[in-house]
Amino acid sequence: MAHEIAGDPMGGLRWTHRTTHRIAAELASLGIHVCARTVARLLREIGFALRVNHKKLCRQHPGREAQFTRINALRARCQAEHLPIISVDSKKMELIGPFKNPGVKWDREPEHVKDHDFRSEADALATPYGIYDLNANCGTVFVGTSYDTPGFAVDCIEKWWRTEGRKRYPGATELHILADTGGSNGCTCRAFKHGLQHRLCSRHGITVNVCHYPTGTSKWNPIEHRLFSEISKNWAARPLDTIDTMLRYIRTTTTQTGLAVRAHLVRKPDVKGVKIPDHEMKALSITPTASYRDGTIASSQPEKSGVIFARTPRFSPVPGEYSAVSRLGR
Repeated sequence: MAHEIAGDPMGGLRWTHRTTHRIAAELASLGIHVCARTVARLLREIGFALRVNHKKLCRQHPGREAQFTRINALRARCQAEHLPIISVDSKKMELIGPFKNPGVKWDREPEHVKDHDFRSEADALATPYGIYDLNANCGTVFVGTSYDTPGFAVDCIEKWWRTEGRKRYPGATELHILADTGGSNGCTCRAFKHGLQHRLCSRHGITVNVCHYPTGTSKWNPIEHRLFSEISKNWAARPLDTIDTMLRYIRTTTTQTGLAVRAHLVRKPDVKGVKIPDHEMKALSITPTASYRDGTIASSQPEKSGVIFARTPRFSPVPGEYSAVSRLGR
């Protein structure tokens, strides 16, 4: 086993790629007859353990922590001054029909579902887009039956502001959004920026400040562990056989801290592959508020209100690894 042993030089734990049955078989060939259970016990006694791979290796941009510091400071300011700040993201697409839903539940008999999750057998495809209000501890989920597009994301945010946000924060002139760096609300998505400018900022006369989390850190987005995880626990092991069933489980999601969730069905079809030409992007008034050149941060006060986006600097060794900030004027 000398060439099949690995270990931790600091902690003293060691492991081998051979199974206990193979080790017992080789010992038997040497005249030592022991069972696999005895081999496992002896391995533990000499410092071996069953180990799994740990996802610890990653290339991190040196400014990654600075972006978290920026986001944490923004959250603290919004909470202290009671400014509207929301966390947004798309939940995974759900198959509507008698399909298995992960989890367990107390029941007398197991519920029978299809043995395979084929999209072609689904009655519908549901795309939930969530908006979580950090100050109010309230969530709103828009369930679309089309595609998860930047246009769909903008429509959901605009409808939330029109029906809930401006009523909850009367007189507010700015809206702060926390989002993942990819997906329909990603930092490099032209259609998302274009839609926020024309359908939210210009229409309602507010400043929208969008801060994206660095690549690979979506689990730090508050909506993931404060809203989506609670919804998943509420409908665990319960097949989403109809859209109404899905909406009911979302609306009945609560927590001991007082989480309240609303759900809306969006029947409007969304078009994929919308391209925003260069001349329309250039027509937007973009003024940098913070730039990252040669790894340094240079801040400046914007002269116009508008939309702030987290963007990826070109010098980053990993695309999307770190986010800087730019401002899009009305």
